[in-house]
Amino acid sequence: MDNPGYTALTRLSGLMREMAVVANNIANSSTTGFRTEGLVFAEHVSRIGGDAPSLSMGVAAGRSISLQQGGLDQTGGVFDFAIEGEGFFLIETPGGQALTRAGNFIRNDAGELVTPDGDMLLDAGGAPVFVPPAAGSISLAQDGTLSADGQPITVIGLYQPADPLELSRQSGVAFTAESGFVPAENGRVLQGFLEQSNVDPVAQIARMIEVQRAYELGQSFVETEDGRMRDFLRTVGQRS
Repeated sequence: MDNPGYTALTRLSGLMREMAVVANNIANSSTTGFRTEGLVFAEHVSRIGGDAPSLSMGVAAGRSISLQQGGLDQTGGVFDFAIEGEGFFLIETPGGQALTRAGNFIRNDAGELVTPDGDMLLDAGGAPVFVPPAAGSISLAQDGTLSADGQPITVIGLYQPADPLELSRQSGVAFTAESGFVPAENGRVLQGFLEQSNVDPVAQIARMIEVQRAYELGQSFVETEDGRMRDFLRTVGQRS
């Protein structure tokens, strides 16, 4: 296969990955705390040698996570928490600590607040958040102070990645960052609310159509190039 064919195939491979990312965004447009994901294309230019032009290859090199605020739904749930502004909740997962904007927590049998998957919510000191089972009323201040029957019991910390560009999806609505996490200062916590997904379904469907059309054009180019090479080889074979 010649250089144009390889270039087209790398482009098609990247478009297939982007289609999968867009489809996942659309599927999670109603998932609490879900963050829109995008694919980042990188161009690699290589010198071929001599007077020949350089070769440019487009590769889907990474993914980006949108930090745009999602809408807030009032649920009235005692352990439904939402973040307005910057920051993430810190949770303990089987793969280590992770960040999430999904605040639909529940209290387990041990009195700890956990996600629906059983991952523990951590406080500002990195310890599990414990709520006494016998507590009559639970309240959460906007600064993260959690109180039981009027008495403060802990402070739920808000965190963000040390380098926002390193934020990557661990699974579902949980995220990690290689450089670790630092406290977030410009966020507040609301009790009785849940943050919606920040996916814009209309924009994602439009992007899916664009990706599909770009893939069809690339596929048509590959088929045309294949036909051209076949005709060339057939002609050479007949002359020899």
